[in-house]
Amino acid sequence: KQKIKLRKVLKEAAMGDKTSFRIGNYTKSLLKNLLVVAFDQIAYSRCLEIHTHCYALITKNVDFSGEKKYMSGDYLKMMWRRTDFLRIVLQMGYNFIFTDADILWFRQPFAYFYSHVDFQIACDYYLHNSSDRITLQMEDLNSRTYPGKNEQDVLNIIKYSPFIKKIGLKMRFLDTSYFGGFCEPSKYINYVCTMHANCCIGLDNKIHDLRMAINDWKNYMALPNDERKSYKYTWTLPRICG
Repeated sequence: KQKIKLRKVLKEAAMGDKTSFRIGNYTKSLLKNLLVVAFDQIAYSRCLEIHTHCYALITKNVDFSGEKKYMSGDYLKMMWRRTDFLRIVLQMGYNFIFTDADILWFRQPFAYFYSHVDFQIACDYYLHNSSDRITLQMEDLNSRTYPGKNEQDVLNIIKYSPFIKKIGLKMRFLDTSYFGGFCEPSKYINYVCTMHANCCIGLDNKIHDLRMAINDWKNYMALPNDERKSYKYTWTLPRICG
């Protein structure tokens, strides 16, 4: 029953080739292809109030409402439940871009993706997965082999694994000039597509510094066009997370 609901909402959100922000530059048009996955009923209800494509990811006997502390038992369960969900989407034949809730989108990123790559990522968060046999093999190996580790630790392990070469997986890391984060902020706002609140523990801390990033962006966009193009406008963050 859940897979039927998922298949329906994916079909509604998908673009013509089955791939699937209001203050960003030319990002608002992407909202029609954005699927929001909610882990609890409150988040799902809120999504339905403001967005078209929402999916409630139900997990029996687990309460994912509220903040889950980094590397706690519930945190790891939530991360691996998310990974399993992505595996199911791949099995249904969809390519997708995965982005987390603590990532700001400032520009459309598609021009900066690599072609003919199965799996591309910036740091530990930004996934572009193609739906094929090779990517499915990797997702299945991750969930079965490393259940007690978080996704970033697993990525650091598997990127050097001979299994990656054996199955022929093509993996690339995205340029942090365009896909920045608090770990390594993109140097200039002129180029950045996304900003992730990584290297930061605590929901309140993330929200504080993400608001700073939004203010930086609004100040940048308020500049005259010629000044935006010539001026090397930089970030004032992170503060609390730094």
